[in-house]
Amino acid sequence: MSYDSEMSRTAMTPDEVELWATRLAAARSEGVCCEPISSGVELGIEDAYAIQQALTAKRLEHGQKVVGWKLGYTSLAMRSQMGVSEPNFGPLTNTMIVESGAMLSARLMQPRVEPEIGLCFRRSLRGEVSIAEVIAASSEAFACLEVVDSVFRDYRFTLEDNTADGSSAAFVIVGPGLAGLQKLEEISVSFRRNGLEVATATGSAASGHPAIGVAWLVHQLSLRGEGIRPGDIVITGGLTAAVPFGLGDCVEAVFDGSTHISIGRARRPSPR
Repeated sequence: MSYDSEMSRTAMTPDEVELWATRLAAARSEGVCCEPISSGVELGIEDAYAIQQALTAKRLEHGQKVVGWKLGYTSLAMRSQMGVSEPNFGPLTNTMIVESGAMLSARLMQPRVEPEIGLCFRRSLRGEVSIAEVIAASSEAFACLEVVDSVFRDYRFTLEDNTADGSSAAFVIVGPGLAGLQKLEEISVSFRRNGLEVATATGSAASGHPAIGVAWLVHQLSLRGEGIRPGDIVITGGLTAAVPFGLGDCVEAVFDGSTHISIGRARRPSPR
């Protein structure tokens, strides 16, 4: 699958971008969902990435560090679930990374979980790259779960709204390494919620191969003067539709029949 989106100029002024970033940051901090940006103003994709960048800058001002990137909507299952037609990306910060088996006590608004294949990079990547170059630059593939938590009420948003909100990134659960870096598209996953299997998939659900989305990401980052750095992690997109993550729930995934990863949610969230 190919992705055709390219950069266009922003229509919003810097002040407007900062205003929307401040509003999104406040909504998430207060735990109060809001209406999509696009419900009140015209929102282009580069406006959305500008807002995302301003939102990330606020996180960095509070001591967070960017440790990698997430891809959104690389699978048909997720595009169908959310009604979008293209992928997007958002930054991952150090405070989003959680170990497998943890119990999340953070206050979340409307969290969902999806299984993904992650990649860790030992070499930098910029410009136009191939699947083979993505794999060659990777040090490891690992099992992961992503907790998404949209700031927009009932997950009603456009691709642009979701992009402004960092592609709904909340937490990434990092699990064990996966064998077969050369055959990522063949890795299988059984996705379970509270002990019941809800979906199965293989790595090929991510646009045919997880590295295809990464190659697209590298190109998009390069257009913005950025790239993948040594040590970065990239989660390559949900392989199945996301499931709700309620209080007391446990969500797990088993990759290739033996590699297990899980996350639980406390019955009582911690106070803000």
